[in-house]
Amino acid sequence: MKRKKWPLILFFIILAAGLAGSFLALRPSHSREVEILRDGEVLYRLDLSKEKDRTIQIEYEGRTNTVEIRDHRIRMAEAECPDHTCVEMGWLNSETPIVCLPNHLLIRFAKHSGEVDSVAG
Repeated sequence: MKRKKWPLILFFIILAAGLAGSFLALRPSHSREVEILRDGEVLYRLDLSKEKDRTIQIEYEGRTNTVEIRDHRIRMAEAECPDHTCVEMGWLNSETPIVCLPNHLLIRFAKHSGEVDSVAG
């Protein structure tokens, strides 16, 4: 008895499309715009594709965070906080932001109008 192969082929096409969509969702948007926020307020909005290498000092209650921009990338280079988790996160390269909880600081790729931040269900 001959079985038709098209249902199996269709299954693999749908599976491949789903995996490709998942992979693309993990990548940062094509925009190289980032925001540095404190308590939800945007302190800096930067286009990394246009930024020159530099450091930015940001103070909070007597403590300082040093943000480094180098080779069109951004990271928390130094932080006066107890755990230094934000420094250990390295360069911002995904949708996961760099967060310094003790100093209320966050670095993330900028969201543009029309992008979904989260969905409640």
